[in-house]
Amino acid sequence: MAEDEKNEEETTPAEAAADESTVDSGQSTEAQDEAPEADAPAAEEAPAEETPAEEPAAEEAPAEEPPAEEPAEAPAPEEAPEEPAEEAPVGTPAPAPEADAEPVEQLSPKERRRQSRSQHSGEAKPPRSVEDRIRERAEARRQKAAQRRRWRERSRERKRAQPSTEPPAPVEHASAAPRVRQGIVVSDRADKTITVKIDMVRQHRMYGKVMRTSSTLHAHDEANDANIGDTVRVVESRPISRTKRWRLVEVMERAR
Repeated sequence: MAEDEKNEEETTPAEAAADESTVDSGQSTEAQDEAPEADAPAAEEAPAEETPAEEPAAEEAPAEEPPAEEPAEAPAPEEAPEEPAEEAPVGTPAPAPEADAEPVEQLSPKERRRQSRSQHSGEAKPPRSVEDRIRERAEARRQKAAQRRRWRERSRERKRAQPSTEPPAPVEHASAAPRVRQGIVVSDRADKTITVKIDMVRQHRMYGKVMRTSSTLHAHDEANDANIGDTVRVVESRPISRTKRWRLVEVMERAR
């Protein structure tokens, strides 16, 4: 045993490398032997592909036939003569006439212009310079002015053709009588001016209820004749001051 151990220890590196190469070659040979065995069943299982029989050369390249001539146009069949309509027996009612078509809607000038714009094909006009545009605008204005002038002349002629009618004479309105009010003096502190309170009683026009209201006005008293509590009569007059539009007529009852 000691000798064997010595022999193992005395093995040189070159011998060890040779041993490894022999081991690798043995493994590779075993793998090569196993490979064909593994591939063999696969080869046996795959069925042999059938090679298609070669078609004859005549079928592969058919001879080119000359283009067939177009058949001549067949003559149109003769139209059968129209049969005369059968006459309805005497006494049968005539068929009702078809309903008139719906009347065409009358469009205003604005609607007609809008419709023409919507039907425009969209063709672009040739490019124009600024001078051409100014010239076109001036020509359009001239045409419109001539059209307005002709319309005015026609309207004047129509007015001349109408029979002349004299305007009606102005109605002379009679001057209304000045309004007169009766009330009680509530203030006489201002000079030549009195404040008169006027009570009004009237019936409501819808509900019929009697309503009592009052208003005050300033009247001109030249002689300072009226005093507080007097019952006076005033009449409407021209504006005498900023607030006075009435004038004292008489004192009907003095205050007690």
